[in-house]
Amino acid sequence: MPDPVAWNVVEPGWKVIDASGEELGRVAEVLGDPEADIFDGLSVTHGLLRGTEYIPAERVTQIFEGAIHVVSGPEGV
Repeated sequence: MPDPVAWNVVEPGWKVIDASGEELGRVAEVLGDPEADIFDGLSVTHGLLRGTEYIPAERVTQIFEGAIHVVSGPEGV
């Protein structure tokens, strides 16, 4: 398994994976303030209609190059 990386190297297109290993979607945008090193969350595209959803930083459990691991939130995503 690759080494973890910092939130500020995440790029659009990286996979977002839930606790069961299923791909939820792809990173559309990383939200935060790199100057202050504050990570707010991710905008993630998913589904056939390419809808977007916000995933707050507190749901992110691990970040590896190319893949962000998250836990499910109240909406199940």
